[in-house]
Amino acid sequence: MTVKGKRVGVGVGAFGAAGLFGLCAFGLLTACLVLALDLVVAGWLAVLIVAVVYALIAGVAALFGKRKVQQSSPPLPERAIDSTKEDVEWTKSRAKQGLT
Repeated sequence: MTVKGKRVGVGVGAFGAAGLFGLCAFGLLTACLVLALDLVVAGWLAVLIVAVVYALIAGVAALFGKRKVQQSSPPLPERAIDSTKEDVEWTKSRAKQGLT
């Protein structure tokens, strides 16, 4: 069990490092994009264009995520509901038997 725990720890650490380096790469690619646009337009406008594009991407992703979450929720515990209905019916029938 200890060996498996260590392996999981190493794997989680590797995922963390991958996320960190991926975030750094995204930042550097953003800087590259801004500098490339700076050759065509003013620097402040290049940053604004990149920020607006990122905001649009974030908005579309948020709407997509919201739609998917709404489609999947609220999850109903169907088995529990059915079981409770059966219990209520059983209790009613037992109560009727007891009264007669």
